[in-house]
Amino acid sequence: MTSPGTAIDSLNAALKCNIIPNQEYLLQGSVLDQYVEVLLHRLRGLCDNVDSGPESFHDHELYFVLRATNTGGPMVLPLRVRRALDVPDAPWQLRYVGQQELGDKNRPTVVRSSIDMACSSTIVEFLTELGCRVEFEYIARGYMFRKGRMKITVSKIFKMGNIANKSGEGVEPISQSYLVELSVLAPSGQDAIAEDMRIFAEQLRPLVQLEKIDYKRLGNLP
Repeated sequence: MTSPGTAIDSLNAALKCNIIPNQEYLLQGSVLDQYVEVLLHRLRGLCDNVDSGPESFHDHELYFVLRATNTGGPMVLPLRVRRALDVPDAPWQLRYVGQQELGDKNRPTVVRSSIDMACSSTIVEFLTELGCRVEFEYIARGYMFRKGRMKITVSKIFKMGNIANKSGEGVEPISQSYLVELSVLAPSGQDAIAEDMRIFAEQLRPLVQLEKIDYKRLGNLP
């Protein structure tokens, strides 16, 4: 009997077989507060979880950055840490999101590298010890829908007020609108899903216009 392979061997095999969902396909938009109930009603009719309704979430996210300098110049590694405020016992989530691929400008969605993993609450202390610094943090509260492989979130984003307020209550919204995101995590090379997302996004117009967002042009990220 052959001995079981190591975790690294298993990971390498999975990478070669292209079964790891390491690419995110993404469209984003927003809807004003007064129209969000209409959008939620539309999504209930279009998505899979019709009987049970959408899944609610109430999360706290921190955006870490590790800055370093190498021979090629400055390097910036962004990492996101998210925890569920409404499910305190749930694992925390560590996420790396890369820059969007340049590729074909006619591609219907943003495509970027994305790696997610579960972790414990000590991840904040661990990243701080590595030299990562918190650039910003916020509270996201809203609903999540599913349509096949597609995930649709409708989120209200709040500023972090009193850091000691662990429940996330009494925080101030950053705008009078909700962030709407349509995304799919898939192995690399499955660009056909982008066309499915475009077709689904068309069904949400004119309530919300989901688009490719070029963050470099916005100039808000390092």
